Amino acid sequence: MKTRSLQRGFIFSGVLGMAVMAVVRGMLAVFLAPKIISRPGAAPEITAKQDIASLMQALKLYHLDNQRYPVTEQGLQALAELPTTAPFPPNWKAGGYIEFLPKDPWGNPYQYLSPGVRGEIDIFSLGADDVPGGEAYDTDIRLLAGTG
Repeated sequence: MKTRSLQRGFIFSGVLGMAVMAVVRGMLAVFLAPKIISRPGAAPEITAKQDIASLMQALKLYHLDNQRYPVTEQGLQALAELPTTAPFPPNWKAGGYIEFLPKDPWGNPYQYLSPGVRGEIDIFSLGADDVPGGEAYDTDIRLLAGTG
């Protein structure tokens, strides 16, 4: 008897959990959709900023484990694969810090500098034209460390 009521509880919590997620997704769509629709070219910029923020978080974990960021020559690839050039990370996490290295919304690799020009490290996309600088759709996309 207890097993049957326990199973119902799990089924109810699963259904309730899915309903809550549906409500959350609906609220996000209601609040974010007008912002994206009012700026038709903004989707790639938003995607790039989210990718850069995720890469920044992975780099912070790398730094916590290894007391330094990968150098420019090691690049962001050091998050996915153990670096084969010095300085070697002493506590690199088996399996890496990311599953795969994303490309920017235009199919180009994200740029990485360590030390950075604008902060301790810089991660950025060169925009649609894949050339430094640019205006409008071709503008470089950056997040400074510790900013959103």
